[in-house]
Amino acid sequence: MPAVRNIRLCTKDCLCLYVCPTGATDTETGQIDAGKCLPGCRACVDACPSHAISLAPVSYPPPQQKTDEAAEALMKLAESKLSQARIAEGVAQSAGDADTRQIADAVAQSNRLMAEDLLREAGYLLPQSENVRALLQELLQQPQDAGFPADAAKRLLELL
Repeated sequence: MPAVRNIRLCTKDCLCLYVCPTGATDTETGQIDAGKCLPGCRACVDACPSHAISLAPVSYPPPQQKTDEAAEALMKLAESKLSQARIAEGVAQSAGDADTRQIADAVAQSNRLMAEDLLREAGYLLPQSENVRALLQELLQQPQDAGFPADAAKRLLELL
């Protein structure tokens, strides 16, 4: 795992820049050259008093496949979060004072974000980009098995 630096935390004048055995840390700019970094060394991480340096994994494990029961539970929880967001939006609209509106808006936004995370975890949320558009078009052009949701893919393309 190579070391990475969080520039927001870094003071750039710490001992951690000088302890690197390979010279991967640039003492002028504070940048870390991942190509020179020794995997698992941790010398700069342990020496950094501001905790601005950490180790970053080179690769991540593949995501675990969700069982149908787990995906269904995630979808139900997402529906619950969206319902709570709608309730909070109603409270915000009918609130008489600014503090109540502000809190209700925050609760609504928080619940929407949690619902998005749950949907993403369940595997039902795609990023909106040209890469997704190209992937969906490619999938629709290729022969798929009977379980492929072609209508859903076409609808997603219309929405993108």
